[in-house]
Amino acid sequence: MKKVVKFGGSSLASAEQFVKVGNIIRADKERSYVVPSAPGKRFPEDTKVTDMLYDCYGIAKAGKDFSAELAAIKARYQEIIDGLRMELSLDEEFQVIEKNFKEKAGHNYAASRGEYLNGIIMAAYLGYDFIDAAEVIFFQDNGEFDADLTNEVLAERLSHCQNAVIPGFYGAYADGRVKTFSRGGSDVTGSIVAKAVKADVYENWTDVSGFLVADPRIIDNPEVIEVITYRELRELAYMGAGVLHEDAIFPVRQQGIPINIRNTNAPEDEGTWIVGSTCQKSKYVITGIAGKKGFCAINIEKDKMNSEIGFGRKVLQSFEENGISFEHVPSGIDTMTVFVHQDEFMHKEQKVVAGIHRLANPDSIDIESDLALIAVVGRGMKSMRGTAGRLFSALAHANINVKMIDQGSSELNIIIGVANEDFETAIKAVYDIFVVTQL
Repeated sequence: MKKVVKFGGSSLASAEQFVKVGNIIRADKERSYVVPSAPGKRFPEDTKVTDMLYDCYGIAKAGKDFSAELAAIKARYQEIIDGLRMELSLDEEFQVIEKNFKEKAGHNYAASRGEYLNGIIMAAYLGYDFIDAAEVIFFQDNGEFDADLTNEVLAERLSHCQNAVIPGFYGAYADGRVKTFSRGGSDVTGSIVAKAVKADVYENWTDVSGFLVADPRIIDNPEVIEVITYRELRELAYMGAGVLHEDAIFPVRQQGIPINIRNTNAPEDEGTWIVGSTCQKSKYVITGIAGKKGFCAINIEKDKMNSEIGFGRKVLQSFEENGISFEHVPSGIDTMTVFVHQDEFMHKEQKVVAGIHRLANPDSIDIESDLALIAVVGRGMKSMRGTAGRLFSALAHANINVKMIDQGSSELNIIIGVANEDFETAIKAVYDIFVVTQL
């Protein structure tokens, strides 16, 4: 068996955490390839190294003295090295970083150095080969990830390494310029490495014991999801559940490689398994609940709308012309509602409204703001009668007015729209009916 293991920033924030990670890796000889993040926060008031690098580079770009800020970053790494009692010097690396900052190498380069330096320390600590991600992970000129070239080069390079450390979060353009994924992109790197080596398992180690049924900031001690499918995870991740970067799903999904979310601080916990499909029934009817605030609804009315060919396309064309993507479009016989992100829409609302009038000639348009969308997701809902009824009964009992209902034909999820102010109460009501009381 071959495993790829990725460790998040909180798992590598200090020498003490490095020791935990080292023990986890050494406990299983099949953990062959390691993807580290940059050091995260050591304590709640601390600053992540990536944020320190952004700040430092901002000062350098402005032409000001950044020596104190760079020295503080170097001290963070030296603290880890000293704590591990290692004979390792990063002096040359920091000289190169200082030179490139002065030459304004770019924000992507600056941000990537956190993972790069942590990768060097991790490789030295484990005695593994170090592979700079800029040499094996590639982006096209338009900034899109080049999956085919990356897989070809990375697979060839790793075929000669029994054990290796590949820093997360970044790669490079063809000319060698560093390019990063979005924040949290080390998850994506781990998935890319797992695909390249045809791993049996991709272990993603973080500071929680798996994927939770609901947001712990809203629900006290929510249950851990034991098994979740890629499709369920995709729905929950898109709606704000943030244990795993949503783009990390695709490379391993193509190869049928399962992801195991584990807790660095509780390695004995089984965590959550993310799989392509499973015959295992979920513990509850629902698998998870997730949601986001900050939406608005544009309600369009027109008599006999349902018989007017192309009406929906004309309405959506106005959003497209203004560069606004939509989330959901529930409709009736004479009504159509478009849900969009409020912060994207508010500065262009009159242009969009004017465009809808011009293109579709509706009878009226009404806008409702400060809405939240909640996704109730579960493969078990398909085989359980009355799920929607129980859901809306729970919301009614909590005195919550439902603004929108949208259920996909796959019966994998139900999306409900509520007022922002009812968001937390709605999630508590759903969790209570399906997990706590299971009525």
